[in-house]
Amino acid sequence: MKSTYFENDDILQIRVSDKPIVREASQGWHTHISYAEDGSIVQIVLLDAKKEGLLPVEYRQAA
Repeated sequence: MKSTYFENDDILQIRVSDKPIVREASQGWHTHISYAEDGSIVQIVLLDAKKEGLLPVEYRQAA
């Protein structure tokens, strides 16, 4: 997983796979999800990330 924050545009991009993107879907104004051919999530893009209180990001270890 790789995350990139574009400060000038206040966009947080979270890349979870290196698979090619074949479909994108908006989950509302601030959240956009990109999918691979097999239906798995490739990346999540969050608009207005800092403004919406999504930064700083807190990562937690899964149990």
